[in-house]
Amino acid sequence: MKSNLLELKQQLKEELTQHILPFWSGNMIDNEYGGFYGRINGNDQVIPTADKGGILNARILWTFSSAYIQEKNPLYLEMANRAKAYILKHFFDPEYGGPYWTISFDGKPVDTKKQIYSQAFFLYAFTEHYRATGEESSLLTAIGLFRLIEKHSFDRALNGYFEAYSRDWILLEDLRLSSKDENEKKTMNTHLHILEAYTNLYRVWKDDSLATQLRNLIGIFIEKIVNQKTKHLDLFFDENWNTKSTTISYGHDIEASWLIDEAARVLDDLVLLAEVQKTCIGIAKAASEGLQPDGSLVYELDKGILDTDRHWWVQAEGVVGFLNAFELTGKSHWL
Repeated sequence: MKSNLLELKQQLKEELTQHILPFWSGNMIDNEYGGFYGRINGNDQVIPTADKGGILNARILWTFSSAYIQEKNPLYLEMANRAKAYILKHFFDPEYGGPYWTISFDGKPVDTKKQIYSQAFFLYAFTEHYRATGEESSLLTAIGLFRLIEKHSFDRALNGYFEAYSRDWILLEDLRLSSKDENEKKTMNTHLHILEAYTNLYRVWKDDSLATQLRNLIGIFIEKIVNQKTKHLDLFFDENWNTKSTTISYGHDIEASWLIDEAARVLDDLVLLAEVQKTCIGIAKAASEGLQPDGSLVYELDKGILDTDRHWWVQAEGVVGFLNAFELTGKSHWL
């Protein structure tokens, strides 16, 4: 088993350093307008005039920051710093605060909505940049985003976080991340990525209000989002936390199974951790219902109809989530 884990670690490192990161640093740098291109197609053809999305740029910042922490490759630091500088110059709203959803290829605002899912990704990324570099400005940016989310999105009456706002922080009618989503005020997905971001921030900023909200988010998942009968995650809710969908998302199940555990570990509360880890193992078991004989994880199930597409992110979360289940239980079938 130890040799299997060491082999897996080496394979993952090679995939990251020889294939994934060189693809982005080699193909996606926009030397004319700054930052990174917004789109490349399946034939490796860059679309230089494509809009630049906030989620993509936040993920670039997080990824190269995290890679630099692990590998100390100066190129990764250069890419992370490039992403940070571009984001601060073009994505952040100088008047109302927080990053826009989308900008043009030449750095002008296109869609100025403040989707909380996106705000959380930027918080996550700037925290990781601070962890990589120690630059105080990155930490202060992350803290500022935490305060914006709490000020505008947190539902003090019924708990949880609302989905999307206009540029000047008015709750929108159309709250969806994409056209396939339900138009509901609260979603599992946004809460999951706020949880992820707050966990990372609490690693470096032991603030009492952040600890309270992180603990509250764990409670929301255990009490409201995890279906008590099936242990799958419910996906969409109205503002009163009534479930508004029947879809099972195997990728989100396995993703949540390790992110909730990670959040509890960072809080360092052993009583909470013991409760959380039982729940996380249950979620991993539910997610494993989507596993196929070849080892892949299918996409989702709704009203008895199975979507057997194999999406990249579902497989990636499966690697992390099932490895985490192995670490929690010691049972080799998870590995």
